[in-house]
Amino acid sequence: MQLIDSKCKDFVEVLASKAAVPGGGSASALAGGIGMALGTMVGSLTVGKKKYADVETEIIDVMKKAEAIQNELLHLVDLDAINFEPLANAYGIPKDDPNRGQIMEDALRTACAVPLDIMRLSAKAIELQKIFADKGSALAVSDAGVGVVICKAALQGASLNVFINAQAMTDKNYASSLEAEADALLGKYCAMADEIFDSVVKKLR
Repeated sequence: MQLIDSKCKDFVEVLASKAAVPGGGSASALAGGIGMALGTMVGSLTVGKKKYADVETEIIDVMKKAEAIQNELLHLVDLDAINFEPLANAYGIPKDDPNRGQIMEDALRTACAVPLDIMRLSAKAIELQKIFADKGSALAVSDAGVGVVICKAALQGASLNVFINAQAMTDKNYASSLEAEADALLGKYCAMADEIFDSVVKKLR
């Protein structure tokens, strides 16, 4: 059974175990999917209301984009676990094996791929959360705030998986390119998420 099809309780239990997967990457992907779903919920509570008729077309369009991001993030829950397995196996290769270095380097690149995708998707999710928070139903604005906080956590969580694997690479130029993209995403979208959260708080206090 795929991780994403398991019960919440079962997923959390295996996450808490000593099993190599799932780990922080899968947890970040799931968090991002949940955060985006909260934004879509705000949209669902907005569409069809006379008060928001002037933004309904825009909200429907944003909801379609949000649903696509949500589904991609949920797909990455399992893909992160799949992509990490070669690295977990590589650590078990004897250090005197002449092929260990290249196998390890390839596995590190593979292990970085999904977390970086999670970051990119979380960034897009944060952009959409701004629209839900600004133009969605006032009755559900707190959910947009919760959603953006969770998406920010997914962004930050996935970045740690990029950094830990990039740090171990021997190709420092490639590692630096990964770190640079991760840093840029963190710099821009953590600030954006904080601004959205603060705007929601101002509406509630």
